[in-house]
Amino acid sequence: MSKFEYVKLADAIASDISNGTLRPGDRLPPQRNFAYDRGIAVSTASRVYTELLRRGLVVGEVGRGTFISGDIRREVEALSEPRDARIDFEVNYPLLPQQWAMIAKSLAGLERVDALESALRVSTSTGTKSARNAAAAYLARKDFAPQADQIVFTANGKQSLAAALAALVPTGGRCGVEALTYPYVKSIAARLGVTLVPIPMDEFGARPDAIQKTHREAHLSALYLQPIIQNPLGVTMNATRRADIMRVAEKLNLTIIEDAVYGFLADDTPLAALGPDRCIVIDSLSKKVAPGLALGIMVAPPHLRESVMGAVRTGGWIASGHALASGQRLMADGTVAELTRLKRIDATRRQHTAARLLAGYQLAADPRSYHLWLTLPPHWRSQTFVAAAARRGIALTPSSTFAIAHGHAPNAVRLALAPPSPEQLDSGLRTLVSLLGTKEEDFDSTE
Repeated sequence: MSKFEYVKLADAIASDISNGTLRPGDRLPPQRNFAYDRGIAVSTASRVYTELLRRGLVVGEVGRGTFISGDIRREVEALSEPRDARIDFEVNYPLLPQQWAMIAKSLAGLERVDALESALRVSTSTGTKSARNAAAAYLARKDFAPQADQIVFTANGKQSLAAALAALVPTGGRCGVEALTYPYVKSIAARLGVTLVPIPMDEFGARPDAIQKTHREAHLSALYLQPIIQNPLGVTMNATRRADIMRVAEKLNLTIIEDAVYGFLADDTPLAALGPDRCIVIDSLSKKVAPGLALGIMVAPPHLRESVMGAVRTGGWIASGHALASGQRLMADGTVAELTRLKRIDATRRQHTAARLLAGYQLAADPRSYHLWLTLPPHWRSQTFVAAAARRGIALTPSSTFAIAHGHAPNAVRLALAPPSPEQLDSGLRTLVSLLGTKEEDFDSTE
């Protein structure tokens, strides 16, 4: 039997679930019976069931057996839209009081007839030459200098991620991702028919040896990684880890989708600087500027550019001309660079406040980032803690939102530090500290 045969069998059962042949609550046969019926080893049957469990398609009940999950789409869950919570630690968009005047100054004149005539014409995946030049110049740093003809635009960062996945991973294919990662990749991959395979991590990010092992077992088509200020853990790969990752990618002939959305908060070397032909870089202006200006920017290697452009066109992910014109102005005149400088200062201050107020608890965070990972005391569970915080007007994100493998989420929550005002940040963190000191059984969920 091929070493990938168990994956094919799992795919066949997944197809039966998708088309309704198997329904939620249906019981699968015991693994020995499954193996006998298909003429395979019991160990192979065990791997099939483990793969189905990893995808969240089945649940195991001790003493009863394995059943089709009653919630077969839970693997596509992602972060919610902004809520009306009094203090929002969930949806992470950094906004500064002074930024609106800066943006208004940069965009002055865009309402003129001649400017609108140009901005409101039909747009393309590559935008205008001026927009490409502005994006390439803004993204350049001492160790990374993309060319203007590598730039492809989308309407936002999520669409850039979707286009990169569509260009690299065929329907039914597999993409390796960090075990805890940006949650929207789950829903995007599900809608593209792409299976995400979790890569174990350590304090430096995805492990190179784990990438090799995962590729041997699952035959990956690509990798999706966040090497700088990873979301949700705040991990930033050191130079050794970046070099090791690129050596593995080269050896396995894998292309990396490098998510650089939070990279503006640091000066670390991107993976693309080490392997420009091995990386598609995705970025956007939503964090740097504002969520309402969510221009997506992609840097594609020359040999992949046409495939990326085709994915953007067929997906309907082309940026509007108005967003392109606005983004071009903001990048070209230095407004984005100045906002980046100010937001770096703001993020550092917020991390300092969080570290001071949450002292004594287990935190993981890059001191330059806008989020942190809080491991809960043993007497709390992630989902219950989130519910308890919500009763106090505080929105948090549980660890399960970021976990690729269902049932493998640590007992933790992510705190987005950008949304609250400084006063709300202080008040909200103090409330959480008070809540952490109580017992889960003291929380009445029926209040």
